[in-house]
Amino acid sequence: MKKSIFFVAALALALTACGDNNKAANDAKAAADKAAAAAKDAADKAAAAAKDATTATMQAGAAASDAAKAGGTAAMDSAKDSAGKSVDAAKDAAMKATPPSTTPAPAPAPATAPAEAPKK
Repeated sequence: MKKSIFFVAALALALTACGDNNKAANDAKAAADKAAAAAKDAADKAAAAAKDATTATMQAGAAASDAAKAGGTAAMDSAKDSAGKSVDAAKDAAMKATPPSTTPAPAPAPATAPAEAPKK
C-alpha cells in the first residue's frame, strides 16, 4: 500500500516537473490525494480490527479463567464429597467388622497377697 502511494506521489511530481500542463498536475495531485485517503481508510480499518481482536482476546481469557475457577471449585467439592463418603463407608465397615460381643467379659482375677521379701 505504501509503495503505491509513493508511486502515485512520484508520478505527480514527475508530471509537474515536466511542464506547465496544469490539468495533468491537478489530475496527478487528485490521484495522490485519493491514494492517501484510501491508505488512511485502510489503516483506520486495520486499527479498528486490531482493537476488536484485542477486546475479544481479553474476553476469551476472562471466560477461560472463570471456567478454570469453576472447574477447580467443582473438583474440590467433588473431592470433599467423595472423602466424606469414604469416611462414612470406612466407619460402616469398621462397625460391621467388629460385631458386639455376646459373651460376658471375664471376671477380674482375685487379688493375690504380696510375696514376702526374701530373708538375708
